[in-house]
Amino acid sequence: MVENESFENQMLDIMNKSALALMISVGHRTKLFDVMASITSPATRDKIASKANLNERYVREWLGALVTAKIVGYTPQEKLYSLSKEKANFLTRNGSFNMATSMQFIPVLAQVEDKIIHCFENGGGIPYESYNRFHDVMAEDSNQTVLAELIDGILPIVPGITDRLNQGIKVLDVGCGSGRAINLMAKTFPSSHFTGYDFSKEGIQNAKNELERLDLTNATFEQQDAAHFDHTEHFDMITAFDAIHDQANPEKVLENIRRSLKPDGVFLMQDIAASSKLEKNMDHPFAPFLYTVSCLHCMTVSLALDGKGLGAMWGKEKAIEMLNNAGFSRVEVKQLPHDPINYFYIAKT
Repeated sequence: MVENESFENQMLDIMNKSALALMISVGHRTKLFDVMASITSPATRDKIASKANLNERYVREWLGALVTAKIVGYTPQEKLYSLSKEKANFLTRNGSFNMATSMQFIPVLAQVEDKIIHCFENGGGIPYESYNRFHDVMAEDSNQTVLAELIDGILPIVPGITDRLNQGIKVLDVGCGSGRAINLMAKTFPSSHFTGYDFSKEGIQNAKNELERLDLTNATFEQQDAAHFDHTEHFDMITAFDAIHDQANPEKVLENIRRSLKPDGVFLMQDIAASSKLEKNMDHPFAPFLYTVSCLHCMTVSLALDGKGLGAMWGKEKAIEMLNNAGFSRVEVKQLPHDPINYFYIAKT
């Protein structure tokens, strides 16, 4: 009886927190958290709605969810609402790490539930173009895990690479998405040339639009299947940020990357920090979320192309094995303090 009650409570907790993920996503997209953080003292819902330029009735119901979840503070006598600095630190664009950004993946992935059910019953996969806003959300999430630390935190883990970038080298980013990493590196290192490949037409167009806005001339973007490019000993560095596990043919992609590097070149790969063995992920703090993202996106977009369906949780053991098989004999794995979700692989021939 006690076990049944415990599981019932667990399910109730899951139901409430799943609903809150949606409301936190709404709070992020409407900038309600940012507005509340900017108000220096507890405020009425009318003031919050007015300052956010939003409909009061919807703000009222949203506040109800966040107050009962004990995320937003509430004084019933005066009917005043507040967001503490401690909580704003993890819910706003000016915080140290905005977890509300990642909550957007829940409604984005929920859009394909009917198609996923069809895949469960019939196999196959769901193509990239079925995911509304996925590139926007991924780019925003990458601002925190990649862009914020790319120049001063991530690139320096490769010995001597910053000096080489300043001197002028050729760099390729595989699976560049909306191209923000390439554009940032191109702006920071004007003597080097940067190329971005991505299968998604939408992602490449976003990258080109930003490149034009920045008025950069040392970067190019191409819609390209990473399994089909071939540049023998052409690049000094190749990067892949959270991209390899999505590929239809990841083995071929890694072989292409190795072949395209110059003899002294380096491959820098960011990918999910997990084990290839389920039993070793039991205490992983993000495991349920990551397996869900894998099932509803990473795995299925690969299967939609008749691919391997590797999935986000392919794990460190499998990643090292595949890098070795592709011809990378020296692989170093690091984890950085700003990014608890990913490993950074430094691979050389």
